[in-house]
Amino acid sequence: MLKALFLTMLTLALVKSQDTEETITYTQCTDGYEWDPVRQQCKDIDECDIVPDACKGGMKCVNHYGGYLCLPKTAQIIVNNEQPQQETPAAEGVGAAANAAAASGTGTGTVAASGMATSGVMPGGGFVASAAAVAGPEVQTGRNNFVIRRNPADPQRIPSNPSHRIQCATGYEQSEHNVCQDIDECTAGTHNCRADQVCINLRGSFACQCPQGYQKRGDQCVDIDECTIPPYCHQRCVNTPGSFYCQCSPGFQLAANNYTCVDINECDASNQCAQQCYNILGSFICQCNQGYELSSDRLNCEDIDECRTSSYLCQYQCVNEPGKFSCMCPQGYQVVRSRTCQDINECETTNECREDEMCWNYHGGFRCYPRNPCQDPYVLTSENRCVCPVSSAVCRELPQSIVYKYMSIRSDRSVPSDIFQIQATTIYANTINTFRIKSGNENGEFYLRQTSPVSAMLVLVKSLSGPREYIVDLEMLTVNSIGTFRTSSVLRLTIIVGPFSF
Repeated sequence: MLKALFLTMLTLALVKSQDTEETITYTQCTDGYEWDPVRQQCKDIDECDIVPDACKGGMKCVNHYGGYLCLPKTAQIIVNNEQPQQETPAAEGVGAAANAAAASGTGTGTVAASGMATSGVMPGGGFVASAAAVAGPEVQTGRNNFVIRRNPADPQRIPSNPSHRIQCATGYEQSEHNVCQDIDECTAGTHNCRADQVCINLRGSFACQCPQGYQKRGDQCVDIDECTIPPYCHQRCVNTPGSFYCQCSPGFQLAANNYTCVDINECDASNQCAQQCYNILGSFICQCNQGYELSSDRLNCEDIDECRTSSYLCQYQCVNEPGKFSCMCPQGYQVVRSRTCQDINECETTNECREDEMCWNYHGGFRCYPRNPCQDPYVLTSENRCVCPVSSAVCRELPQSIVYKYMSIRSDRSVPSDIFQIQATTIYANTINTFRIKSGNENGEFYLRQTSPVSAMLVLVKSLSGPREYIVDLEMLTVNSIGTFRTSSVLRLTIIVGPFSF
């Protein structure tokens, strides 16, 4: 009977020991946490420190319990560590993280830092006892610790029986390995985001954010006008729904970064200039070669008719040519120094006179005169000098001698102008010489002015136009002082007026 009583008491002790709860610390941590062997608890991983370039688009990284947030740089982060910790249900703890993410989307940037730390139900940790419900020194109230119950009869085994149900926080569900895993509300379609919002899955919850290029204003997602936030584009910014693009002014093109505008060298890419092209910043200019000018389209070149711009370019005639001009001279002249005309001395170049003729060059031509101009009763005594013999009775009423001279003047010569000087070759004592125009001055073009007792000057007093020939007889009368001797001599001057004023 004592033996039966002992077995009964042992059985009651075992049953009582099974009802006794004992807590141990579990060294496996959920995602976003790692085990701290010194403090013997799970600690949060600072992703902002270990993940390179965690946030894109100019956002700043803010570490959060079990993860991190990407917030605008202008957001203000206020961590409230001074309020007393209260026991918060697991669903509210996860909701606090979701609210913090939603607050970041609206720009307030306030993050509640009490949900995870005070909750007795930790995401992914199975069924745990809250700090108020679990008694004993083994209850851990650290930041990321969680506590599980174990059966004293099997202290090493973690329950893994699929029929063994565990309680998960809101936003988590039991996996086939009996651990709490996050529910992706965005994939499952259990979120309540608007059609113009983007669902972002969080651990234990989700957040509704506006697409890139939009910002939340009230309950609406409105487009961000990036063109009002300089300096996005180098020159011109075009806002589009949810985005923007850069444009360049004419003469520029976008660089590879789609932001900077670089000059287009139109002279290399598509030279539209007819002759010369000069690239300038943002454009180009055309220039023409000498003798051309830009047309109205500022691209093509038109020939400059220099002959119309001035009547003084050429001495005689201007001939326009593509891009230049040339000067021409009339027959009997040649061009010198590109513009002026000079008489050609045909008597030196192409003498076409007979042997019994002499060649006389004048402005613009030449003439052939007989080498012996003397007419009966005159006889040739020297070159161009004819003398009437005193032995002939006919000679008593004729000039004693006739000298033939030739000269050329240009047309339209300015007047009055001294053109020819006559002078006595033989001087007699006690004689007086007088000079006159004997013939050839019927229209009064000339005037003979005596300059000394033995000389006189022929003066042109009317302008002459050629081509024309004048034959003027200049007579010198010689008488002695007592009037017993009288003689005369004639200088027959042939004046050839050229056809031009040069």
